[in-house]
Amino acid sequence: MLTKFKETAKFLSEKTKFEPEIGIILGSGLGGLADRIENAQAIAYEDIPNFPVSTVEGHSGKLIFGLLGGRKVVAMQGRFHYYEGYGMKEVTFPVRVLHFLGVKSIIVSNAAGGLNPKFRVGNLMLINDHINYFPENPLHGKNFKELGVRFPDMSKVYDPEYIKAAEKIAADNNIPIQKGIYIGSTGPTLETPAEYRLFRTFGADATGMSTVPEVIVAHHQGMRVFGMSVITNVSEPEDPEIETTHDEVQNVAGDAEPRMTTLITELIKVM
Repeated sequence: MLTKFKETAKFLSEKTKFEPEIGIILGSGLGGLADRIENAQAIAYEDIPNFPVSTVEGHSGKLIFGLLGGRKVVAMQGRFHYYEGYGMKEVTFPVRVLHFLGVKSIIVSNAAGGLNPKFRVGNLMLINDHINYFPENPLHGKNFKELGVRFPDMSKVYDPEYIKAAEKIAADNNIPIQKGIYIGSTGPTLETPAEYRLFRTFGADATGMSTVPEVIVAHHQGMRVFGMSVITNVSEPEDPEIETTHDEVQNVAGDAEPRMTTLITELIKVM
């Protein structure tokens, strides 16, 4: 795998002649942020050696290099999920490649279900911690010292300085935000009422099917991490009439995108 990471990074470096500082992973319905990238150079996942291919609606499947907020960025317009049948090494493969491209900080976004009763549909939640509820850890298996230590400390995964900066940006731009804990699980089924109650008992504020594996790998490599969720639906475990669809998730995420775009663009300027 180490050879493949380097091989893919070498291909991208030679093709783009670009050295990104910041990586961005865009979740369901949030790919429009990539349209703000200037001098953009897009490469389809299917044209990148060793790269998986995104199969989910709302994930267009492109790696985009360019400038955002005056900084050199590379954005993943579409990610990979465990529920698609990929193993954790494949889900997190792009994050490993970003490391070998020179990325030092990463922004991870997602669409999530709200568990905290104070949350409302359309809220932006700054992630300050997570719970790994996947059946596997992406660091399972042989550890390469070149990438990181065998037993990484996870007490401060989400960078406190980035969170503080994002809070100020939100206040300056009148963007309502929440902060909380994200729990990641396999999917592709949405949560049952009992699962919602269980996750809330754990202390989670939002739930989704991504992000945690990517963040673990990013942190393992020494990247500074900022994470944000768009709350696309809220938990109503006592109301069996309320159902959630993927179309609804995409629509809400699309509505929230301008606020997320403002926050991320301004944050990148100070990262």
